[in-house]
Amino acid sequence: MIAPGAALNAERRRVEIARSAEETVDVLVVGGGITGAGVVLDAAARGLRVTLIEAEDLAFGTSRFSSKLVHGGLRYLATGDFATARESAIERHHLMSTIAPHLIHPLAQVLPFSPSVSIRQRAAGAVGMTMGDLLRMHARTRRSVLPGPRPVSPRTVLRLTPAVAPRGLRGGMLSFDGQLIDDARLVVAVARTAAGLGARILTRVRALALRSDGASVEDAITGERWELRARSVVNATGVWAGTLDPSITVRPSRGTHIVLDAAQLGNPRAALTIPLEGSISRYIFALPQQLGRVIVGLTDEDAPGPIPRVAEPSEGEISFLLANVNRVLANPVRRDQVRGAFAGLRPLVDSDTASTADVSRRHLVATSEAGFVTVLGGKLTTYRRMAEDAVDRVLTARGISAPPSRTTTLPLVRDGDVDTRSPHADARALVADGIPVTRAAVEFAVREELALTAEDVLDRRTRIGLVPADRARAAPVIEEIVAETLDGLL
Repeated sequence: MIAPGAALNAERRRVEIARSAEETVDVLVVGGGITGAGVVLDAAARGLRVTLIEAEDLAFGTSRFSSKLVHGGLRYLATGDFATARESAIERHHLMSTIAPHLIHPLAQVLPFSPSVSIRQRAAGAVGMTMGDLLRMHARTRRSVLPGPRPVSPRTVLRLTPAVAPRGLRGGMLSFDGQLIDDARLVVAVARTAAGLGARILTRVRALALRSDGASVEDAITGERWELRARSVVNATGVWAGTLDPSITVRPSRGTHIVLDAAQLGNPRAALTIPLEGSISRYIFALPQQLGRVIVGLTDEDAPGPIPRVAEPSEGEISFLLANVNRVLANPVRRDQVRGAFAGLRPLVDSDTASTADVSRRHLVATSEAGFVTVLGGKLTTYRRMAEDAVDRVLTARGISAPPSRTTTLPLVRDGDVDTRSPHADARALVADGIPVTRAAVEFAVREELALTAEDVLDRRTRIGLVPADRARAAPVIEEIVAETLDGLL
């Protein structure tokens, strides 16, 4: 039986695959990352019939490998890109105030005035944070949501970020930004919200060829092939966009993070913001996360060549991150203390600049020679605006009548966001000792969030898989729970 409303699962997928071969939808979206999910939601919220297809799982690619920040664009201010900074601040406001306040919380960020942080970097950071607060005010985000920046004493720096070296510390700047509980969960929540409005969400369905009026597709599970018919098509496949639209030149940039135990850094209550040596516009961050972890990132490296299924961090990038975070720590982190590492590929639009760090983060919406629309670039924070622009383009190009976007005032689904993942759950309910993920969370992922495999749960519905040792301990139990739950559905 198909689960009602926003519930997504294997049985609903089976039935909707069968229906997809018989119907013509208004919009077909290819790609199940945050951009594709956003496009599907925008279209469904306008009352359009819409289908999303994804070759792998929701949030399989870049969308699960971000820094998990919903940010106002401090870096863009530092480089003079005020348009992107302004757009980021406005979209952050919508997300934190209306769309997903249950998935985003204010995160304190500390720029320590350590000996390794130059006077110029301290001044630039303070000015940037102040300008960022002006953008917060422009976006009408309340101080109760995001407090303003202020200078703080060495004592406050050490209280919030205990691992900072106290010697020579001259205080710091404290500011606030938005932090996602998890980026992959945002993607799933957007997709489920669209499903609740009637959208068809089909994972493990691969596009073999795109046209202006549909696509040839293949079920990656059964191998079955069929035609999907649509009045318009959107290519939202990120770094893979060029494989479906040869007119688009994508310049992938690899962003790598390392994973540390939070206890190793004194269980910080704020993120560390550390300028790269000699730079006033590039930073790395040590960000507290769920499951007792801190992620440190990120890099910005050209990644030419074939697009891998999953990007891999290089040892050089890991060393780079360790060297930079260790500049401000009392006890340097050793390589053998790194619990895990992950990398994502930013789908940047090639602009012939020397470095990917200088490539604009503005998004591109373009109509291909074949007649479908490609949406590319941008940031996780601005996914909603990217989606709105993409849907506006296809409506105009294909002569489809629909009302304006309403996603700035449309909240995402909330059920299942807290109680199944409580860090205070009974140890007997946990999938493994010391991992605060419950059996109920795994069952919920299969019944409501379209998890079809243990890998979906380990790597995207939870983030257990970011630490290989945790993954190995939890995998057998999760495989068993997934199999039992799927048996109950099919």
